[in-house]
Amino acid sequence: MAKTIFITGAGSGLGRGAAIGLAKKGHHIIATTEITSQKTDLLREAGEQGLHMEVFKLDITNPRDRAQIEDYDFDVFVANAAINEGGPLAEVPMDRFRELFEVNVFATLETVQIAARKFVEKRSGKIIFMSSMAGISATPYVGPYTATKHAIEGIAQTMKPELEPFNVKVATINPGAYDTGFNDRSAEEKWKWFDSEENFTSKEDMKEQAEGLKDQFDPEEMIQKMIEIIPMDNHKFRTVYPQETEQQLKETEKERWEMDI
Repeated sequence: MAKTIFITGAGSGLGRGAAIGLAKKGHHIIATTEITSQKTDLLREAGEQGLHMEVFKLDITNPRDRAQIEDYDFDVFVANAAINEGGPLAEVPMDRFRELFEVNVFATLETVQIAARKFVEKRSGKIIFMSSMAGISATPYVGPYTATKHAIEGIAQTMKPELEPFNVKVATINPGAYDTGFNDRSAEEKWKWFDSEENFTSKEDMKEQAEGLKDQFDPEEMIQKMIEIIPMDNHKFRTVYPQETEQQLKETEKERWEMDI
């Protein structure tokens, strides 16, 4: 059965791929982008593929943009918009840390609250938080992003039982490391402020950690998993993908209980 699906942050990466893929499956897609040029490009691609999608610019940190969500009716709300930035937590400039929380946590929750009110009123709906493997595990020098996704996990797990009495479902999707450019851009940002003369963190250690980005997964696999899960009425609360990442995270969580300082 076709659903009306609202997706934030659909201007690039997994969100964009899922929006196009879901439209191809016959779902009515309301796709929003952070900036207008992304909207233009997404509409161009949709047009080339003969897809009808509603697309508009929605910077989730902008109150006027967020207010537009009120004008739409939908069955599923996918809180996908996010930014990513790395850096050592003991030294990251607080304006950068706050910016990540502003987008990934505060503005995300503000959009979800609008969707929740709509769903509660009609006693049906599903909210999906695009979390990350970083919401469950922790990697050195990816701390700012990891902290925001841990917050999203706490929000989603708490909202789930709070909204169940209103027949509103809450779930997370937790991708592993996918080669969309999102992680690579985040690894670059810290070099704008990091200075070996002033900062004590090892530049070599950070560069070595970033080497892992050479082995990211093909995003098409994750997009197909999102296309499968997003419209479904019943599925697990947490969808970690691929399977090897799920296994890795289960082992990591077990290690945390046994870890010494």
